[in-house]
Amino acid sequence: MASLRARVGSFSGPELAVFVSGVASMGLEILAGRLVAPQFGSSIYTWGSIIGIFLAALSLGYHLGGKRAAERASGERLVWLLVGTAAYVALVVFASDVLLATAAAVPLPGRFASVPAVTLLFGPPTYLLGFISPYAAELSGTEGVGEASGHVYAVGTVGSIVGAFGTTFVLIPELSVEAIGVGFGLLLVGTALWLARGTDRREPTVASVAVALLVVGAGVTGTLGVSVGGPVLYHTQTPYQELEVTQLGDVRTLYLDGQPHSAMDVSDPDRHVFDYTRYFHLSLLMTEDVDRVLFVGGGGFTGPKHFAAEYDVTVDVAEIDPAVIRTAKRYFRLEESENLNVYNVGGRQFLQETNRTYDLIVLDAYKKDKVPFQLTTVEFMRLAESRLDEDGVLFANLISAPGGPASKFYRAEYKTMARAFPQVYTFPTAPGNAVQNVEVIATKRDERLTERTLQRRNDRRDVGIDLRREISRYRSSPPTDDVPVLRDDRAPVDALLDPMVGRRYVVQRTTENETPTARPAATAGLPTTPSLVGQYHKKRRRTLSPRGDGIPA
Repeated sequence: MASLRARVGSFSGPELAVFVSGVASMGLEILAGRLVAPQFGSSIYTWGSIIGIFLAALSLGYHLGGKRAAERASGERLVWLLVGTAAYVALVVFASDVLLATAAAVPLPGRFASVPAVTLLFGPPTYLLGFISPYAAELSGTEGVGEASGHVYAVGTVGSIVGAFGTTFVLIPELSVEAIGVGFGLLLVGTALWLARGTDRREPTVASVAVALLVVGAGVTGTLGVSVGGPVLYHTQTPYQELEVTQLGDVRTLYLDGQPHSAMDVSDPDRHVFDYTRYFHLSLLMTEDVDRVLFVGGGGFTGPKHFAAEYDVTVDVAEIDPAVIRTAKRYFRLEESENLNVYNVGGRQFLQETNRTYDLIVLDAYKKDKVPFQLTTVEFMRLAESRLDEDGVLFANLISAPGGPASKFYRAEYKTMARAFPQVYTFPTAPGNAVQNVEVIATKRDERLTERTLQRRNDRRDVGIDLRREISRYRSSPPTDDVPVLRDDRAPVDALLDPMVGRRYVVQRTTENETPTARPAATAGLPTTPSLVGQYHKKRRRTLSPRGDGIPA
């Protein structure tokens, strides 16, 4: 312990600056992913842009800093570099929305869309941090260029490790993006004040105090508590995504990474606010008997709650994000019961480990607006097929276009599912080829169900919801010659989704009489009048159609 105190006490000012710059640079890099994800997603293109921009900015700072170190390196200049970085971090905290909107206006192909935003928000502060290591090496008391540079970069790398693990496992799960930004700003300013003690001038100290106030002020005013979905009831950063709950009128909406995922009418919780959740019930017309259902992905738990409350079935839900589960219990009236079980685990892991089989598996897991790639591949589809009973059904909720250039992901997923199942069906939820919820249903039966057969079953079976309109969306098999089968070793989901970038996702919302209304997800105004009467109004639990109901396949 004594040796540790001695080592800490001998930690020089330049070494401290290098360590803190490592913490801040890597911490800001991790934070960048959370900050730009609501606007650009968290695809490989976004993360590739973040890593590339940070490396480029650091390299430029290292290069210019190394050229100038012999003449300019001093303790005071280290102070100004830290203060300047902190000031820009304050700007990012205060004006990130404006900066993101400005950068998003740059006309670029979808896969490069995040480059201007990352450059504008994080290029300048990372560039300034790049100067610190060569300046510190010049100021080091170590003899020899190799020894000095090796020591400095070792200290900086240790700082980067602390920044990476601390931000990932401690800060993001516990604090908001704004609070983390403020924390890094104050860390930089605090280090600057420590270094300023060794200077003879007052300006660095005064500037450090001024920037500290600026950072705190940016954090106080950075969040207004209002979003496009109405006043914010709850907001947090989870280990997986940004989570926000808003309420406008009687409609409460769950946003994940800025995308609306679930909604509930608090005055009429049985109403389907998002029209696509009505399509879940189509699965009940494609099999003779349903006893056990698995939902992969919970969100606001609209589907699981309806199935558990309305039908004589057991519902299991695999939801990977514990914060989503807690939020659903607090804000969306989720209650676990004898027939509704929630498991905090990823969907693929759950299916690999369970020894149960299901009559219906519903895939409704999303990262912003795309399905995690591990839930899209033929290996996963075969795993799901093996966990279904002989007459089982797999329901996949996709966000894609049903036709045109933006339909590549849907058509690839259709082709992939067809490798594991004898029959695959498509039901778009909106007219035309807009980016929308496209429901793809696969069955283990060899017989092909027709639209007419489904309409007859809808008339005869007591599923508690009239699905005539949904059945009328029945669409024939799409062309798939130009799209790949998705595999674990090659699932180019990001490339297939690339044509969708820049196009609005049209989410269908039901009105009071259950009539759907198409609204762009990013700008949708939610209905403020409660639905007093919905078609999903019966409260008795239904036993679904027994086998042999006399309806031909």
